[in-house]
Formats: sequence, structure tokens, C-alpha cells
Amino acid sequence: MNPHRKLPPRTIDVQSFIDDQRFSLYQWTILVLCFLVVAADGFDTAAVGFIAPSLIGDWGVSRAALGPVMSAALVGLGIGALAAGPVADRLGRKTVLVLSVFFFGAWSLASAHAGSIESLTVLRFLTGLGLGAAMPNAVTLMSEYAPARIRAIAVNAMFCGFSVGLSLGGLCAAWMIPHFGWPSVLVAGGAGPLALSVLLILLLPESAQFMVVRKRPAERIARILRRIAADPRLVDCVFSSTDSRDSVADKSALALVVSRPYRFGTAMLWLAYFMGLMIFYLLTNWLPTLFKDAGFSAERAALTTSLFPLGGILGNLCLGWVMDRFNARRVNAFAYVFAAALVLTIGRGIGDQVWLSVLIFLTGTAVTSAVTSMSALAAAFYPTRSRATGVAWMLGIGRMGAVAGAMTGGLMMSMGLQFGAVFTFLAVPALVAAFALGALSRRDASGQRAAVATVTQPTVE
Repeated sequence: MNPHRKLPPRTIDVQSFIDDQRFSLYQWTILVLCFLVVAADGFDTAAVGFIAPSLIGDWGVSRAALGPVMSAALVGLGIGALAAGPVADRLGRKTVLVLSVFFFGAWSLASAHAGSIESLTVLRFLTGLGLGAAMPNAVTLMSEYAPARIRAIAVNAMFCGFSVGLSLGGLCAAWMIPHFGWPSVLVAGGAGPLALSVLLILLLPESAQFMVVRKRPAERIARILRRIAADPRLVDCVFSSTDSRDSVADKSALALVVSRPYRFGTAMLWLAYFMGLMIFYLLTNWLPTLFKDAGFSAERAALTTSLFPLGGILGNLCLGWVMDRFNARRVNAFAYVFAAALVLTIGRGIGDQVWLSVLIFLTGTAVTSAVTSMSALAAAFYPTRSRATGVAWMLGIGRMGAVAGAMTGGLMMSMGLQFGAVFTFLAVPALVAAFALGALSRRDASGQRAAVATVTQPTVE
């Protein structure tokens, strides 16, 4: 044996390396940055809902006329998500994320200067394009830097930012609108993302798994992984991905998402997310108006509405913790069933405002955690080379449910439906979402049993 013969470089699987390490300060930095992106997303998404009562008074428009304004950003969200996913799977998560945050901040600032329903509708649509591109890439990046053992709770903790953003929007609106007028809410929703985009450029890394799949230089990947753990194995090594699902090289990311192995799961994820967002956005956009019609002051309506997303903070963490330990899809299905029970309870009529506030908080806990946890399910369902596309298309298709929720709320308002009737209606989409996730869980269980039976069946000679 020649003692001077050069040994082949060591091969390191990126995901296994991340899974074996403690959650480092560098990963906490990624989590905080993605948290801030989602918080800015939540603030901007809900902004029109909080300023709606003021727009009705200042511009003299009907509630139904605000339906297109509320839906415009949601339509943009859907289109932005559908377009951004395939681009991110080709160019990188960080690039698309930075650009999307910058642009939705810029268009939110422009929206503050709108002078008519028509101009505000167009500007909110453009804002939505950036919002739609940001969310799936934040989800994908966080899921690819989180160890498998805590991935669901890490992604859900990041999604707490959305609830914080929504609640902060309510608190800011309650204080800013009386002092500075409704445009101030949109100014705040634009300035924050513009500053955040600079931080993302300076501090946020590209996904190491994406860089492996796209065959980026090994030293660039090693430089990132050294910030997670200063492992001596990261010198003179090559990197790989052991995800066998990435071996399908002849399909585009979108073709893989809708291919036969993923088709049923994709449809069920889309259906569950569609229904979840229908509930979420109907309540987010119309609760202030519902409460005002029920006799609340504008300030109290905004504050009570802020309890709805605030409940999601606790729910996201608890549900993520449980999902990491049990069947994640069944856990999420149960959350939707719980949400259905809560909205039915509210629909039967609650006279006491304190008890109503408690139920609104619990409903927000169930609905928000169920909806946000869908992203963790999607990120785990798809392989690296199509993960951003899979997550983005679920978010994009689901946004149609958000549009349906906002428009349905406007229709219910114009029909003069009572507070209780609106909540009773929302039990239907909650149960449909639970059914979709249950069907996906049963389909996977059946497939696993069939695989075991095939392996264990004796061979007849």
C-alpha cells in the first residue's frame, strides 16, 4: 500500500449533519429573521381589515365596495406564491425572499397615498405579489435549517410572527388611526419591510440543501455549516443529499409536485389549506366590522379582533410540539375539528363580552395553528428540489380560499346576516379541512401496510 496515496474526500450528507447538531445561535438568527418576515407579512396582509371602518367613513363607500380592496392583496398573494416557488427552486430561496420583502414594503408605502378605491385596489394587488412570494420561501428556508426532531415546532415558532404581525396591526391601528389617520397604518407596514430587506441581505444564508442539489461549490456550503457547528469533518469534503426523492432528474419542480406519487397528497393539502384560509381571512377581514355592528366601539372592535391572531401564538407552539411527536397530519386534522366546535359555540350566541373574548382567543388558537401548521406538513411532504414549489403552490392555491373568505364575508355583510350565523357557517370548511388531512393520513397508512405486506410475503418457488 502506498502511504502517500491521496484518500478520496469524505462525503457528508447535509441534512444528516444538521439533524445531528444542537440548534445553534446561527440557526436562531435564521429563525428570528424569518419570524420578522412573517410578522411583516401578517401586518401588511391584515392592514386593510383594520382600516376598513375608517375607509367607509372617510370615503363614504359601502361595505360591499370594500370587498375588491380586501381581496386584491389576496389575489396577488396567490399569484406571487405560484410564480415564486418554481423560481426559488431554480435561483435560490434567499434571492427571491429578499426581493419579495423589498417590493411588498415599497408597494405598501405607495398604498398609503391612494386616493380612491380603484387605486387602492391596484396597489394592494401589487403589495400582495410580494407578500405571496415571501411566505413560502421563509417556510422552506426555515424547514431546511431545522433539525428533523424539532422541525414542526421551529416552523410553527417562525409562523408565530404572523400572529404577532396581525395583533400588532390591531394595536397600532387602534392607536394610530385616531391620531394620524388610516394611511399611517400602511406607512408603518411599508417602512418595516424595507429595513428588514437590508438585514436579510447581510445576515441570511442560502439554503445549504438547495446548494447541494444545485451543485454549488463545496467550500461555500462548508462555510455555512461551520457557523452551525465547527466540525473538523467540514475540511476537504464533498456534500450530498440522501433524500431518494431528489433522484428524479427528468421532471421540473412543478411536474414533480403533481406527479403520480404526490398527486393525491398535493390535492388534499390544497383542499385543507383552502378551507383553513377561508375561515381565517373571513374572520381577519370582517371581525372589526362584525363587532362594530354588534355594538362595540371602533377601538374595542379592533382590540377584541386582535385576540384572534394572538391566540395563534400559543397554538402554533403547542401544535408544533405535538406534531413532532405524533402523526402530524392527524394532529392537524384534530385542530380543525376543535375549530369547528368553537365557531359553532360562538354561533349559538354569546351575550357576555368577556366570555366572547375568551372564545375568540381560543378560536384564533385553533384556526391559526391549524392553518400555519399546514406549511410544516407541506415542507415535509416534498423533496428538496421541489420543496419551495410544493409549499408555494399550496400557499398559492390556498389563497383562493382567502379570497373566497373575504368575498363571502362581504356578501354576508350585504345580506345582513347576524353575528351568530356567520360563525355557524364557518364550521363547514373546518370539517372539510379535517376530512382532507384524515384522508391523506389514511392513504399513507394504507400505502405503508401494502409495502410491508409486499416485503414480508413469502416467495413461492
